[in-house]
Amino acid sequence: MKAFLYIGLLFTVFLTSGCWDRTEINDLAFISGTAFDLTDDGEYLLSVQIAIPSSGLGGAGSEGGGQQEKFFVLSAAGKNADDAFHKIQKKSSRRLFTAHRSVIFIGESLGRHGINDILDVFNHDPRQRLRTYIMMVKGGEGREILEAKYPFEQVPVEAVKEMESLETELAVTLRDFFIAASSEGISPVMGVIEAKDYSEGTKKSKNDLFKLSGSAILKDLKVVGFLDENETNGFIWVTNQMKNGRINAYLPEGGGMVGMLLSHAERRIAFDINGDKIKMKIQLQGEGSLVENNTPLDISRPKNLQLVQQVLEAAVEKQVRDVLFKVQGRYKVDSVGFGQEIYRNKPRQWKSLKEQWDKKFPQVDVSIAAKLSLNGAGMGGPPLQLNEKEIKK
Repeated sequence: MKAFLYIGLLFTVFLTSGCWDRTEINDLAFISGTAFDLTDDGEYLLSVQIAIPSSGLGGAGSEGGGQQEKFFVLSAAGKNADDAFHKIQKKSSRRLFTAHRSVIFIGESLGRHGINDILDVFNHDPRQRLRTYIMMVKGGEGREILEAKYPFEQVPVEAVKEMESLETELAVTLRDFFIAASSEGISPVMGVIEAKDYSEGTKKSKNDLFKLSGSAILKDLKVVGFLDENETNGFIWVTNQMKNGRINAYLPEGGGMVGMLLSHAERRIAFDINGDKIKMKIQLQGEGSLVENNTPLDISRPKNLQLVQQVLEAAVEKQVRDVLFKVQGRYKVDSVGFGQEIYRNKPRQWKSLKEQWDKKFPQVDVSIAAKLSLNGAGMGGPPLQLNEKEIKK
């Protein structure tokens, strides 16, 4: 009797085990990056960068037949993102797989046209990872970045992912973008990248690369302008995203440049609403060490160290003023989140300001105060290349 029971249980195991609906890895095409552009006919041009797996059998991507490409790009135009994606699938012998995608690029022409329609696919498709970076391609098309070759990485988009993770510029993920776009009192932004040819004027062959290049300001999900790299540093600080960074400033008393490397930074905002007048007070605090002194001043002396500190604080304040000049005066869009501060702390007052915030934001009176602490002069004391008579103490 037990023997029949064991046989029955074993038979049940054979029937219920196994991954009958599995997809083999050899049946997948791993998308490492995606680009969206706008065609002359007003359609959406979708491009995907697909990594070519290495093989020891002499096939695609193998080393045996000489140096092979590590990626290729497929493109298709469609009425929407999903339509274009299905057209690309028809060009691929493997199922397109997006879970390993690192970056999504938006061409500038599409960015200025509006990106609301292409964002819809990321809301409904569970295969889309919200930790994917999203970037605007300034002065070009997104597929240009996908087609560029980067010497450090086999798949170029991985280089962009690593550059973003270094946090030297503004890094925005799909999650960050959606949160800002759906929040009260703030408009979304995204990082900017540019395609560059760094071999121009040399005897070397053309080498198309790319560089991080500031940030893009959006209003109603349309690009209205850009912040350069220096302004983006100020933007990162005023939005309380600064973790580490570098500040450079010219010191008139020494006739040279000084530089500081930040190890800690924070921002505090206080506001006052009196009738139609809104005042914002921004306090920026930072700590770090001096890493550059191209002046004859002996920075180890307290009075000279104070001069350096003051000029660096003035440089930070100017960065933030430049940002506010653009977002308040030129673009008239609250990308820094002043409205969000009011919404969080004074929701009743925000309720009366919300409908007219586009007109109120450019009129907000802002004061900026920076306080930096230099943790000693370190190697930035007396310039080692100068003799004793040349050093100013």
